[in-house]
Amino acid sequence: MKVLLLGPYPPPHGGVEISLAALQDFLLRRGISCEVVNLTRHRKSGDQGVYYPAGALDVVRLLLQRKAEIIHLHIGGDVSWRLLGLGFVCSLLSSRKLVLTLHSGGYPSSPAGKAAHPFSLRGFLFRRFDGIIGVNRELVDMFIKFGVSTSRIRLVLPFALPAGVPDVALPQATLKFLEAHNPVLLSVSGLEPEYDLSVQIEALGYLREIHPHAGLLIIGTGRCESEIRHKIQTKPYGDHILLPGDVSHDVVLRVMSLSDILLRTTLYDGDSIAVREALHFGLPVVATDNGMRPDGVTLIPFSDRDALRRAVRRCLETPHVRQTSPGADTRNLQAVVDLYQELLSPTVGREYPAEPDPQNVQSSKYI
Repeated sequence: MKVLLLGPYPPPHGGVEISLAALQDFLLRRGISCEVVNLTRHRKSGDQGVYYPAGALDVVRLLLQRKAEIIHLHIGGDVSWRLLGLGFVCSLLSSRKLVLTLHSGGYPSSPAGKAAHPFSLRGFLFRRFDGIIGVNRELVDMFIKFGVSTSRIRLVLPFALPAGVPDVALPQATLKFLEAHNPVLLSVSGLEPEYDLSVQIEALGYLREIHPHAGLLIIGTGRCESEIRHKIQTKPYGDHILLPGDVSHDVVLRVMSLSDILLRTTLYDGDSIAVREALHFGLPVVATDNGMRPDGVTLIPFSDRDALRRAVRRCLETPHVRQTSPGADTRNLQAVVDLYQELLSPTVGREYPAEPDPQNVQSSKYI
């Protein structure tokens, strides 16, 4: 089997990028040929089997050159016509099986998602894929509204959990920050409007009245970075908030092991990888209730500063034993490989459970 992955590749180390890199590593470790075409403006040299096309024509050239049996397109954030057009071009390549993973958890609630209809252009383009993976139930339901055959749809949650905390050195500024603050609130997200980071910044001021050595560490990059840095500078406790920018996934996991609470405040969100990883490492999580958080998360309403303050204080006052779940969990990655193998197999018509539980079943047909 030869697989060609199309999508965002680290850096930066966002959720979609991490998912794509984890899938590539999983395939290679199992002796499956896998190459990646990065579809973002970010560039990194020295990655074997990763291509950085200069533009749309360069992408098409790579598609024609790389003789993969499976082409797997990953889309996160905005489902643009440009990316859907790329999917259409891929569907014209004979003898290739085309898979789409849509990581945009909030897309079903967008105007385009709400207008889902089988006779729409988006419906036509989605139906060109041989297999479609939705990372939550809402996405699966939306694809059905677009007229995609249920036999082609899978529900696969977007995370793979590591066996343990990586033994990696931390950046000096981050290490000094962790040593100087207790407790440490951690946020791992893009510096984007949908992550509602202002409520976290405000919450730290309240927390420091009770815990004068508390600090807030916000890992990530995004278009709101200048605005967020300015907001931090206006606070008398601004020196106790650190924005280290984009760091490697291993560093994120190491920081999780040394922090006290993970914050996930969002205006809309999918099944966050960071939330799953934090729970895996026994780190308490306070997150906005988006209707799909895993068990063990302390839930708060949208943009509720008071609820966030109360939840953080309650977590800190509750005795908690940190314990990492045993072993790595790669069932979701294996579910993707299973889909590849089924698409390449002449055998069809297998039966699957009709109502999968996303807490326990990582992949299924949705019928």
